[in-house]
Amino acid sequence: MAQQKRLRILAHKLKDKASVIAAVLSIKRHESSVHVHVIRATTHALAAPPSESRIAAVLNVGHGPYQQLPRACIDALMDRLHYTRSATVAMKCLFTLHNVVVKGPFTLKDQLSYYPSYGGHNFLNLSTFRDDSDVESVELSSWLRWYAVVLEQCLTVSRILGYYLHPSSNNSVKEYPAHDRKSLVFGFSNADLLYKMEGLVQFVEQVSCVPESLHLQKNELVYEVVRLVGEDYRSVQREILLQVEELGNRTEDMDVGELNELLGYLRRLEESKENLVRLFVNRIKNNGFWDLVKKVKMKVLAMKEEIEGKWLTVVTSTATELTRSTNPFLEPGQIVPVPPSSFATV
Repeated sequence: MAQQKRLRILAHKLKDKASVIAAVLSIKRHESSVHVHVIRATTHALAAPPSESRIAAVLNVGHGPYQQLPRACIDALMDRLHYTRSATVAMKCLFTLHNVVVKGPFTLKDQLSYYPSYGGHNFLNLSTFRDDSDVESVELSSWLRWYAVVLEQCLTVSRILGYYLHPSSNNSVKEYPAHDRKSLVFGFSNADLLYKMEGLVQFVEQVSCVPESLHLQKNELVYEVVRLVGEDYRSVQREILLQVEELGNRTEDMDVGELNELLGYLRRLEESKENLVRLFVNRIKNNGFWDLVKKVKMKVLAMKEEIEGKWLTVVTSTATELTRSTNPFLEPGQIVPVPPSSFATV
């Protein structure tokens, strides 16, 4: 078994070197360097994530003078992700793409957002991916599938919000600093806020669907992945806080349908809490967040009870008047009490 593992490691090293040589020999000199950066950031070497210098080399592609290179960079990462059968290589591809999302220049983020419906091939669907090389690769595959969904949901959240969770260094109309987001939220309608809440809650739920093999966080690559996901989770928490606080202030102006929708989102958040605590091992407590979720949930429940109570009173009163006016056997002034249960299905 040990001999097989050594041979596999040697084969992977040779494969990476061959890929680098093939990229270097490409006639497209500038794109060739991009491919080399991508390969070196996503090697088969086990355990360790790409170094900061390897990630920086990829991100710097977006700062260059050649406009075609950002797309070539994202295409190279996607091609490597889609064609590899190694869980380690695929995980490093996702990790590199995640770094593009978190701290990459706008040019790279824009290319990553170029979805299949627009002619790109930037989808992260790895739901069937499985590396059977060994037990650790099988476990890593489950983390890879989870990571792909989380990263895809992170990109979806940015589209729903209309700005990136992690602004780039350069100014862009698609990015808003944190102090402007509260004023943006204030200007949204109830329907808009609830729509955005749905996307944010779905992200939290996807993060909470963490694999059972939490011990694999001892793997340095998985540890760094969880750390990066934790940064996204904190950003999403801040967005949810703004949405929940604003919606909580509007409960008196919301109808029953809107209250029910908001209540559903708040309950889904609370149902995700236990797994989130397990994943982040209390590193991201933010008790104020959960206190606000609970407080607004109770406020919504109270408002629902008040509205439904008024509705029942109106229905009962209307039914009583109808009975009194249509029953010929009643004496003047006599009222037949109508049990509320009779109108439960009204």
